[in-house]
Amino acid sequence: MIQSSHIRGIACMLLATGTFVANDSCMKLALADAPPLQVLVMRGISASLWCLPVLLFFGHGRDLPRLFNRWVALRSLSEVAAIWSFIFALDKMAIADVTAIVQISPLLVLLGSAMIWGDKIGNLRWVLISAGIVGALLVAQPGSSLASPFAILGFATAIGAAGRDLASRKVDSGIPALVVTFSTILFVMVSAILGMVVFEDPVLPTARHIGLMAVAGGFLMCGQLFVFLAFRLAPARAVAPFTYSFLIWAVLSGLLLFGDIPNALAVTGMVLIAIAGLAIVLYEGRTRQGELISQKHDAHVISN
Repeated sequence: MIQSSHIRGIACMLLATGTFVANDSCMKLALADAPPLQVLVMRGISASLWCLPVLLFFGHGRDLPRLFNRWVALRSLSEVAAIWSFIFALDKMAIADVTAIVQISPLLVLLGSAMIWGDKIGNLRWVLISAGIVGALLVAQPGSSLASPFAILGFATAIGAAGRDLASRKVDSGIPALVVTFSTILFVMVSAILGMVVFEDPVLPTARHIGLMAVAGGFLMCGQLFVFLAFRLAPARAVAPFTYSFLIWAVLSGLLLFGDIPNALAVTGMVLIAIAGLAIVLYEGRTRQGELISQKHDAHVISN
């Protein structure tokens, strides 16, 4: 029987992916009449107004200097690369398509681990990584009349997100999650301000922009909270497979809000990405479980 804590953790992960897609949807709606970097600036201001009071409420004010810890800063800079690529892709592509491409990020993390830390991948993982990349190409459909040149930014987003997750492995566990989150929000906002001044002609924010970004900031904060609760309430192997509900929420958002209907190749690619990702997660979970059993057995043998 599934433990109640596992059910609550899975529910939190489903809510997290839904709120993150809701945040993306608000940004895409704002992109209709505001330039991309300005949208990031407005979203950053909103998210800061949500995050900073919560951070201070939980007594993490003394940890604010750790915003610029080497690994925290590197993680935040990777997120800057990812979110810049994502916002420009989101401006020109269907939300489901760009979200699907970004879902290859966990597969790229495996590649990065092998290249940077020498982790062994194995034949099965190589097959699954290749399947995920093929799925992303089916979504992007390069060379077809339906292909968007901005799909390359979806791949850039996935690479940036993978770099963020790899840097996360080095962040001191003593640094509060809210501080790491606020660092990311701050770095993205400051970079967007600089980019907006240099590259864009900002428009006067309307009540619609302010409302959308206020809601987007709230969704972003809730998404971070639900992710934290998901992994606190249940083990990673139970909740991680449900991160691929991003695809379901994104398809629903594209259909209901923007009238986007993925074609058959794109749907096939999304399914292939989800299957490859889920297989990796389940395989990793079983591998870790086997290693723990082996370690316990060895410890028992030694003690006897």
